[in-house]
Amino acid sequence: MNQKIVRTITLGSLVLVVALITVWQALAQDAKTPYPSMAPLDQYMMDREAEIALARSAAPPSIAKDATVMVLGRHGYETAVEGTNGFVCLVGRTWTAGFKNPEFWNPKNRGPACYKPARRSVGDADRFPENKICIGWTIER
Repeated sequence: MNQKIVRTITLGSLVLVVALITVWQALAQDAKTPYPSMAPLDQYMMDREAEIALARSAAPPSIAKDATVMVLGRHGYETAVEGTNGFVCLVGRTWTAGFKNPEFWNPKNRGPACYKPARRSVGDADRFPENKICIGWTIER
């Protein structure tokens, strides 16, 4: 009887180990990033007018109409519309999410943002070093 119990426990343990390994491998395959490297720069670019409109959508019209609007150019963010109220609106890319984010290189992931006058320096192109770095890799290729 003891042998039968030992055999049952051994067989059950083996089945459990195989099942856990199978699940672990499936999870490891799912963990692979869908965007392992940067796409061509043109895929991150938008039509200039469409980007301006999307950037302005981040704030109420009363603020957006007089805001500075920055758009992504071939060498980083550049001013497309000079504003008068101190607000800065732009369309962010996932480059600000961090390298470990699986969407980091996703060229379709874009989001509008508008910054208050107190954060005016955020609108300066030098405040977006990740964009210059990412775009720089493309230029150097």
